[in-house]
Amino acid sequence: MNIVVNEELKAYIDPMSPEEYAALERSILTEGCRDALVLWGEVLVDGHHRYGICQKHGLPFQTVQNTHFKTMEDVHLWMIDQHLGRRSISDYQRGVLALRKKVIVDDQRSRALSETSSSEDPPFDVDAPAGESAADNALPPPAPLNSRESIAKAARLSSSQVVMIEKIQKQAAPELVAAVKSGVISINTAAAVASLPAEEQISAANAGKDELKQAAKRVREAKRKPRAESAESASDDQPANPGAADAVDMLEQRVAELTRENDALRRQVADLQAQLAEQLAG
Repeated sequence: MNIVVNEELKAYIDPMSPEEYAALERSILTEGCRDALVLWGEVLVDGHHRYGICQKHGLPFQTVQNTHFKTMEDVHLWMIDQHLGRRSISDYQRGVLALRKKVIVDDQRSRALSETSSSEDPPFDVDAPAGESAADNALPPPAPLNSRESIAKAARLSSSQVVMIEKIQKQAAPELVAAVKSGVISINTAAAVASLPAEEQISAANAGKDELKQAAKRVREAKRKPRAESAESASDDQPANPGAADAVDMLEQRVAELTRENDALRRQVADLQAQLAEQLAG
């Protein structure tokens, strides 16, 4: 059997950590390769690590063809959905994948609308068998991700986390991205540090976790100063209310706490749903 490893597809999803790869290798050596590799023709779509381990140790494996793929975009969307459904990936990875999915879905919908407006007749595939259109065997179109809420739902994150991940993607230096990908720092910390010039981001990332946290703290404190100055200016024109600032701080802290609790509950529900699905499948 000829299996083609497409390097672009292999790198499309972040690779396993060395620890995760070692655990998978031990599992396959003990139990064999239980899950079939997914192919599109001869191209390997899912199971690159399993394939490499089986080749390394001369172990047998099964393959399955996915006949629904028509384009590389179909392959990308399928890969994204597969990984979004797994519990092992980080919040940052899920956010990146959901944003990547939005770009693909938007492009597909734009092309479909353009093709519809340019032709009154539906497309016809002369190579399709009689009584069967080219779309009969295609994947159903994915639901649009036209809001941050829909992106957050797809990634099982909060909308605020999606905003922070967008900021990291746009503004973060590669060294800072590597730090949040590896779990050295949180999404919140990375988004704060991404506000700094690239040179300061790189310097903080090279210095390690503690310096990154200190850099994030400095960014947050710098943002609080204009608000404090604005409040002082406003107090010149109205009676002082020393308890108002404390009340606002308490409310902000409570909102942050509730957001964290909500995120934790969402992850627990997702884990329970996954466990139930595994039990039913078993």
